[in-house]
Amino acid sequence: MTSQTLSRLAAAWLTAATFATAGTVFAGEPLRVGATYITSGTDPAKGSNGWALVSHGVGENLFTVDRNGKLVPELAEKAERIADLTWTVTLKPGRLFSDGTPVTARAVAAGFDTTFANNKAALATGGKLTFEAGDDLTLKVTTEKPVPFIQALFAEWPLIAYKPTEAGNAVFSGPYRISGFKTDAAITLEPNVHFAGADQRSPVKFRKFGDAQTLTLALEAGELDMAFGLPSEVVTRLKTNPDLTIKSFPVGYQYLAFFNTARPLLADVKVRRAIDLAFDRKELAAAINGGEPATGAYAAYFPFASQEARPTDLARAGALLDEAGWAKGSGGMREKGGTPLRLLVITYPQRPDLVTMLPVVKAELAKIGIAVDTQVVENIQQVASAGDFDIALWAQHTAPSGDAAFFLNSMLRSGASLNYAKYASQDFDAILDRFATEGDPAKRVAIALDAQQKIFADAPASFLVSPVWYVGLSKRLKNYEPWGSDYHVLRADIGETE
Repeated sequence: MTSQTLSRLAAAWLTAATFATAGTVFAGEPLRVGATYITSGTDPAKGSNGWALVSHGVGENLFTVDRNGKLVPELAEKAERIADLTWTVTLKPGRLFSDGTPVTARAVAAGFDTTFANNKAALATGGKLTFEAGDDLTLKVTTEKPVPFIQALFAEWPLIAYKPTEAGNAVFSGPYRISGFKTDAAITLEPNVHFAGADQRSPVKFRKFGDAQTLTLALEAGELDMAFGLPSEVVTRLKTNPDLTIKSFPVGYQYLAFFNTARPLLADVKVRRAIDLAFDRKELAAAINGGEPATGAYAAYFPFASQEARPTDLARAGALLDEAGWAKGSGGMREKGGTPLRLLVITYPQRPDLVTMLPVVKAELAKIGIAVDTQVVENIQQVASAGDFDIALWAQHTAPSGDAAFFLNSMLRSGASLNYAKYASQDFDAILDRFATEGDPAKRVAIALDAQQKIFADAPASFLVSPVWYVGLSKRLKNYEPWGSDYHVLRADIGETE
């Protein structure tokens, strides 16, 4: 062991001892937090649990995007490329898991090995990654595909850092630790005494609400200190309540419509393009009173966002349907060979804005003669994976790591695990391949713009609204400042007033 390594370990354990004895944990009543979602489980390798556990303040990534949208180190100190496919990641000294053990390269590697073996979403950018611990703070990482910015990869939501235990659980390093979990109902948290400032944080009771209206009523009744994701239509009323503070903030999410290209009626690109032209994005944004018409796959403030407004052209949409053989029948609705052009549009209650948009979408498609059945489903990922839909209204953060590539690779590349549109295009994949070797930021912007133009032409998805979200707060959390969409709802700097 080198003297440098010994010095770093000594610093780590000194800091560990400081945090472990850092005063008494805040003794206040638990903060009462409500939202229309909670993690579906405590296994960070399954589904989107990694994202949710970071959102709940339980876990951390090696790198993250800060409140200013900048990619910054979190558990890691730095990353350096040492060969085409090989990097070294140096962990910060002095960080501890919530059980008091040091965050080491060996422990982090074991967690990532578990994630890559069980979560296909982790493969989107670099393929299968392999890990090898050097000294306690140095992790050697080898990617299957070239990755220009390994820092952005380690900020992606599946790659939460954790230590697997012999009992089959996981231990995390964030400002809170899990003290109780009831599936699909609630998660209780207590301050992680091994994370700085634990004595300034209260325990948290985080409840899931079935819909946003019930969430709103709970806030008004004084049952919550934070209601995250209020429906826009209640904001004006809530702002008159002197006991509440209502804050809004722009998010990197896009509200979009995935078109199931594997379904017979949407296999024809002319039908998909007609639907895209039928959407009136200004009307949709007005319906939810909280956002701007989407210009493409990314919120307009990202440098790789398309800047031109997406067109609404009912005449052109009708002409495309005529070309596709869907003629107007009785009542102005489209049919072909006696078969009506009738589509199933689904969405989910965890994003109440999408439920609000559903009847507007139905009315807009009716204008070009497309009949729509609507359905709100509790588990949208399960239904979408099964392919039981024509159009899925979806909310997605499309640049969670501050880079354009992850969303496109994970949700629209041919065969990708989250490609609910079943979109398959060799030309589109070839555009995405350029991300793997291009490190120049300006050239990566050009790749992202090319990819969006291809999406506009093939229409496996329509991008509808770049939303603004609302958070309701009691006096106890009036200083809370929302940022980072829903990736950092509970944080060390939660802003508690007492």
